[in-house]
Amino acid sequence: MKKLSLLKRGLLNSLGVVAYISLLVPIMSNGEKVFGTADHRWLSPLVFLLLFIVSALVTSSLVLAKPLMLYLDGQKKEAIKLLFYTGASLFVWLIIFMITLILIK
Repeated sequence: MKKLSLLKRGLLNSLGVVAYISLLVPIMSNGEKVFGTADHRWLSPLVFLLLFIVSALVTSSLVLAKPLMLYLDGQKKEAIKLLFYTGASLFVWLIIFMITLILIK
């Protein structure tokens, strides 16, 4: 299997984060339609916090897992580069979506 360059892996990692967030947006935007508006004093916050924790796990795995493995294998420069490329590409995605919001308003 061909190894991906650090830049391509960083781009793919950030694309994975964007894809995951894109899957959650419809659920969160239509929460009242999907789950109703009934007053669930303890269940609604529980579900929200569990979703938050799962999201943190998924996104941190996409962003941090490979850099951590590289770092622990002694490839410290590569780990830092991959983390930087992933973070930078996430920032580029953020700018793209912010510009899109400005243009469509």
